[in-house]
Amino acid sequence: MKSIFDNVSKECSKMVTNAYSTSFSMATKMLSDNIRQDIYNIYGFVRFADEIVDTFHDYDKEKLFERFAQDLENALKDKISLNPILNSFQETYHKYNIDKHLVDAFMHSMELDLYKKDYLTEQEYRDYIYGSADVVGLMCLKVFVKGDNEKYNKLKDSAMSLGSAFQKVNFLRDLKADFEDLSRTYFPNTDLNQLDEKSKKAIIDDIESDFTKGLEGIKRLPLEARFGVFMAYRYYNKLLQKLKNTPALEIKSTRIRVPNYKKIELLTRSYVKYQLNLI
Repeated sequence: MKSIFDNVSKECSKMVTNAYSTSFSMATKMLSDNIRQDIYNIYGFVRFADEIVDTFHDYDKEKLFERFAQDLENALKDKISLNPILNSFQETYHKYNIDKHLVDAFMHSMELDLYKKDYLTEQEYRDYIYGSADVVGLMCLKVFVKGDNEKYNKLKDSAMSLGSAFQKVNFLRDLKADFEDLSRTYFPNTDLNQLDEKSKKAIIDDIESDFTKGLEGIKRLPLEARFGVFMAYRYYNKLLQKLKNTPALEIKSTRIRVPNYKKIELLTRSYVKYQLNLI
């Protein structure tokens, strides 16, 4: 029965989320039951694409990415795929009428990671972030508002700001790995060999501006999604505060993280703030 295959596909997407990101999986668990699986389905898709370009160093990444892209196109057209991750994603894609250009923009940014090593202008930087992060936030927003285009359009800008903030925090946290292991630099007009406190502050000020805009949107999300997204916001904001208090030279030499016990503490405090309507 196809329903069995579909259930297996969904379990695969959930398993990918739990295996790759404790913070995202924790936040996703705070979403309502009726939308949680669809967020797993989106995460599984974007994670697999990202893994191809970031970690499969012993293989022909270009060939794997091209194959994945073609399998994606077939899945969206045929409404089925023997790749369980793409099978579950195509179901969510069609269920909420996700715009194809969001998927295309995401795949374009992932493809850039195969060969592009630096972003020299603000426009290049913004375009990459739009494709790698903003559109993921917009796909999730489609789920949160259950495909309601009027609600989607009202919250679109805030969702993009939140996606940008999350991605920029990732860039700053992963500075060492991106620069040393992948030879990538995302921040324009910033010499990572000479990263100083002034440059770090400019990056953090930009992220905090995105977070402010993103929080305004969180407050207007449907109840089914609000606490889960607020939890993700709180986690990334906590990570940003740690980066803010870490010397620039140390950020270049180590990966800053929030320990799991701190994540649990953050979850508890976030729930109290949410219940008291303090967000």
